[in-house]
Amino acid sequence: MLQDLTRLQPILDVSRRDFVMTALAAGFALAVQPVSAETITTDTKGLEAGEVKIPAAGGEIPAYRAMPAQGGPFPTVLVIQEIFGVHEHIKDICRRFAKLGYFAVAPELYARQGDVSKLTDFSEIISKVVSKVPDKQVMGDLDAAVAWAKTTGKADTTKLGATGFCWGGRIVWLYAAHNPNLKAGVAWYGRLVGQADELHPKHPIDIVSDLKAPVLGLYGGADMGIPNDTVEKMQQALKQAQKPCEIVLYPDTPHGFHADYRPSYRKEQSETGWKRLQEWFQKNGA
Repeated sequence: MLQDLTRLQPILDVSRRDFVMTALAAGFALAVQPVSAETITTDTKGLEAGEVKIPAAGGEIPAYRAMPAQGGPFPTVLVIQEIFGVHEHIKDICRRFAKLGYFAVAPELYARQGDVSKLTDFSEIISKVVSKVPDKQVMGDLDAAVAWAKTTGKADTTKLGATGFCWGGRIVWLYAAHNPNLKAGVAWYGRLVGQADELHPKHPIDIVSDLKAPVLGLYGGADMGIPNDTVEKMQQALKQAQKPCEIVLYPDTPHGFHADYRPSYRKEQSETGWKRLQEWFQKNGA
C-alpha cells in the first residue's frame, strides 16, 4: 500500500488549480429530467457506498465508490460515465455491482473541464465540456482510479473489469487497448468511428490491433447516432485481427437502452445485456 502511495506522490504534488469539479453532482443531470417512472434505485443495505477522492494529475478527482460492507478484497470494476457525467444513474450502477460482490468505482472524468450536470442543452454539453476532454487525460485518470482502489486494500485489481455507457462505451474500447492489466470490458453503445483531432487522435476502429483485453459490445440496431454499418465494420476488423471480442446488435433498439431513467430504456434488452456482462466478466477473470 505504501508503495502505491509513494508512486502517486508526484501526482499529488501537482497544482490543484486545474480542477473545475471538486465534488460529484447530486441527483440526475438536468438534461435528462424529468426521470422516468421506470427508474431503478438500488439501496445501500449491506454496502459501503459514497463519494471518494482519487489522487490524479493536477489534484483529486471526485468519484463514487460502492462495495460490500463486509469481506474483501473484491474484484474491481471501473464504471465509466455516460455523456452526462457521474450522476445518480452511474452511482446506482456502482451499487448494483457492489450487490454482486464487486468493488465498483466511477471517477468523474470531466472534473477538469466542467460540470455537465447543470447544463440542459445537449449541444452545449458537447461544445462546452465533452469536446474538450482529452482521451490521454481520461486514460490517466482511469489508471489513477485503479491505483487508488488498490491502496484501499478492499479492491483486487488483478481481477479488473471496465464497463461504460454512451460516451463511456467508446472509452471502454480505448482503455482495453491502453491497460494490459484489464481482464475484460463491456461497452454499451459507444461510438466506434469518428474524425480524429488533437484531443481524440484515435477511435475504437483504429485501435483494434492494440486491444489487450476482450471487449463485449452491446449496441442497438435503431441507434441513430451509431449506424449499423459502423458496427459491421468493427465486427469485421475484430474478426480480421482475431481478437476474442463480441458485439451484440439488438434489433429495433435505440441508443441508451440500458438507461432506465430515460424514455430510451428497453427493459428486456437491458436485462439480457446485464446478464451478458456478468457472464463476460466471469468468463474472462474480472
